[in-house]
Amino acid sequence: MGSAASKVPTYTAQSTRTSVDEKQRDTRDMVTSLRSLSLGSPQSADGTITAANVANWESDVAANPKLQLTRTILNHTHLQTALLSRAAHIADQHVFNTEVDFKTNPITNQKSSGRCWLFASTNVLRYNVMKKLNLSEFQLSQSYLFFWDKLNKSNYFLENTIELADAPIDDRLVNYLAGDLISDGGQWDMVVNLVETYGVVPQSVFPESFHSSMSAPLNTLLKTKLREDSLVLRSLRGTLRATGNLSEEAVVATLRAKKEEQMKEIYTIISSALGVPPSATEKFSYDYYDKDGKPGHWEGTPKQFYSAVATDKYSPADAFSLINDPRNDYGKLYTVNRLGNLWGGRPVLYVNTEIDDLKNAVVKMLKAGLPVFFGCDVGKYSDKDAGIMDTALYEYENAFDITLGLSKADRLRVNESSMTHAMVISGVHLDSAGKPLRYKVENSWGETAGEKGYFVMTDKWFDEFVYQVVVPKQIAPKHLVSVYEGSERVVLPAWDPMGSLA
Repeated sequence: MGSAASKVPTYTAQSTRTSVDEKQRDTRDMVTSLRSLSLGSPQSADGTITAANVANWESDVAANPKLQLTRTILNHTHLQTALLSRAAHIADQHVFNTEVDFKTNPITNQKSSGRCWLFASTNVLRYNVMKKLNLSEFQLSQSYLFFWDKLNKSNYFLENTIELADAPIDDRLVNYLAGDLISDGGQWDMVVNLVETYGVVPQSVFPESFHSSMSAPLNTLLKTKLREDSLVLRSLRGTLRATGNLSEEAVVATLRAKKEEQMKEIYTIISSALGVPPSATEKFSYDYYDKDGKPGHWEGTPKQFYSAVATDKYSPADAFSLINDPRNDYGKLYTVNRLGNLWGGRPVLYVNTEIDDLKNAVVKMLKAGLPVFFGCDVGKYSDKDAGIMDTALYEYENAFDITLGLSKADRLRVNESSMTHAMVISGVHLDSAGKPLRYKVENSWGETAGEKGYFVMTDKWFDEFVYQVVVPKQIAPKHLVSVYEGSERVVLPAWDPMGSLA
């Protein structure tokens, strides 16, 4: 890791100034709002909703013909269907003048699971596999990585339990970690942990199972068992400490021995539901037809397949996350407390920077022929059937005579938005000045979603709802690489929105 002195001072100053300017703007907006505020007495002095309140509201709505029309339409039509903008649908064409020079197939489908990050990462890696083996269609096994992630997240939770066993059971951190303790979701650094440790295999070597495609029943059972196991570990720690003659090292060793007994049961559950995968160093054979119809054969271990076939000059281990989080200072490195999958593995790290840095990285990577892993809030202003993500997609304000004015920072502050989904950017449409207008997005919801599995994302939507772009260090701006390699990290609490898993 580099030292703190490796950071570019001018960038930090600029970033701090950017944050200050945003706060000053927010203050000005608040002052303006207060000046225009009409002070008066409420109709309901005690804060309840009275009949007079409702009568006055209804009188105003009834006198507005547009709102009456809105009521008529929405009485029997889905809100989003009725308010879908025709203009946005026409404008958001699935046409792009800059795309990666190689198209992969087939469109993948994560089905009823939260594995989008594993699908997005394997969709990126398969570009290398398909080029090297001259394939027309190919999928890496998402279930293989899912198995190792689920097993390691279970271990991660129990290790956290051991470290936090002295904290009260209702401590906020303890309580939070016991919530969605083995989420299907993940982050880029978690992908790196998995592929560097276990490698990758073709999907035919470790195919999908019922519970990889529909993970809820497995997750429910695992959570129940792990929560019970955590209480056993907490109780055992108390008993061991009460003896008074054991060192802390001896206590931890005893707890870990018990944890390994528990993990055997967890392994039994997971391997029964998902199957038994090859180990990272176990040889497998892969037979295939290339795109010219010629048979091919590859033999080796998952780690060898990863290093020799799935990785090119840009290794996943050398890529890192740029994020745009306007709540926090730009030009700094962030991590999230207690967030990870492999105990002792690579931590989740983000370099926070301006949104234009994320866009520039995307364009540069696409021009270099590289698909882009990114994280966003896919549920906002998006149409799954049409495959459109556009802030102008729904005419809520016009239909209801309202204003929706939350900034990106405000959405994060009030839990209105977070990183909920990972996908792949494989193209962009640039204007004559080289600025992005819209992006081509490869999703993992099957061919029936969007334009045969692809979505179009407008540049404005990118501004508001894209939070993360993963970029190789060789392509990223040097000052951002310096931040990433620096030793200073801002630790966000476990429940921070940046701790959400795509």
